[in-house]
Amino acid sequence: MTDVVLVHGAWAGGWVWDTVVGPLRAVGHRPHVVELPGVGRGNDNDNDNDEVVEVVDLDALVAHVGALVQGLEGPAVLVGHSGAGVVVTQVAELMPERVAGIVFVAGMMLPSGTDFGELCAGIGLPADVGITRWLETSPDGRVTSVPPEAAVAVFFHDAPAADAIEAARRLRPQVETARLIAPIWTVGRFWGLPRLYVEATGDRTVPIEAQRRMQQLTPGARVVTLDTGHVPQLSAPALLCAALTGFVDEVATRQRVSRPLVERHTGLTSA
Repeated sequence: MTDVVLVHGAWAGGWVWDTVVGPLRAVGHRPHVVELPGVGRGNDNDNDNDEVVEVVDLDALVAHVGALVQGLEGPAVLVGHSGAGVVVTQVAELMPERVAGIVFVAGMMLPSGTDFGELCAGIGLPADVGITRWLETSPDGRVTSVPPEAAVAVFFHDAPAADAIEAARRLRPQVETARLIAPIWTVGRFWGLPRLYVEATGDRTVPIEAQRRMQQLTPGARVVTLDTGHVPQLSAPALLCAALTGFVDEVATRQRVSRPLVERHTGLTSA
């Protein structure tokens, strides 16, 4: 039985893992769903009434997830969707002894010191890639929101219509200090841990070109390819759960016999 910590991305919440929790429990694992600070709270049908934490940075996000990880029985598998990839990367860097493996679901597996905008600029993608062009920004510039119609078209376009509409309505305002973040990691800590990258070829906000560039710049992850949009939790939950449970099972088995899951590569140097 392995603890699996599920971390949502920007504007979302723990509900994005609703289709994953049951299957993980069914095969004997213990899922833990994180609700990150920095995302609005309030009436699901009225974003205007949400209360938003004003200042949340990467340190605060890592402390929040790290406190959960520290309290678990043994090393956990961390799963980060989208921007939460930065968060799970940093948690793994700071406490690698508490992390059995890391999964990125269409996630930000970024090079150390690089944010997503810089990565996209490096491969010639526009500055307003994906959902960025549709964001609504608060007058003070500190908070962004995703219009429901944009969410359906960009995030959830390949999900069943009812699920896509419901998910779009559940998105919340996001504090920008909790979104525009970059990891700092080293070869001897984060990079040495087993990793799985679940790439989504039809992603309209983290384009597949960006996902594959991250894989090139942060090598060593096993890759599973899904022909889905940005949120396979909604559009292909069975395929995503199969990838997750397969990785978690293998990590758990390798831990029991004290053998590394992945070889260390020589393409990077210690920081």
